Amino acid sequence: MCGRYQFTLEQCEEIRQIVNDIQRRYGQNTWTPGEIAPSQRAPVLIQASRRVEPVLMRWGYRLPGSLVINARAETAMEKPTFRESVATRRCLLPSTGFFEWDQDKRKYLFRLPGEPLFYMAGLYDRRSGEECYCILTTGANESMSQIHDRMPLIIPKEYIAEWLMNPFSADRILGSVPPALSYVSAEAQFSLW
Repeated sequence: MCGRYQFTLEQCEEIRQIVNDIQRRYGQNTWTPGEIAPSQRAPVLIQASRRVEPVLMRWGYRLPGSLVINARAETAMEKPTFRESVATRRCLLPSTGFFEWDQDKRKYLFRLPGEPLFYMAGLYDRRSGEECYCILTTGANESMSQIHDRMPLIIPKEYIAEWLMNPFSADRILGSVPPALSYVSAEAQFSLW
């Protein structure tokens, strides 16, 4: 499960380039980096004319009576809601970390060690007249399992073009195990002084 993630400005050329491309395309004050919650707009990387392009989309597929923010990687190809998106509308969500809560409702920030940016696999569609996306999740790996039993499917940089542009690779990538992550408490720090 992934219910919140972040895309923050850090000292990374990739992040600055994505933000610059979004601002050029949509305007300077259209989107602000930070913590991203369901139903907000955020940068998404898609295939456009055989190249990777950042666009703004809303997080969540609107269905009657619900907002679907995640799809299980293991069953996405079988589900009518996601089947066509797996075949033709795969995307990537650039992220500097994602949040998860344990059983005691404590919030943790997960990151990819040594990397300021990573990419989560997603699907997109047009719903209610607007482009929207959902995050693909998979079973938690060892670095995540003590906090939660699901996690976003993280796409290594060397598979970005393959995920976005090669429909024949989708099945194999959907079954991959995400890399090990590090995490820290994201609870508010209180001080008496």
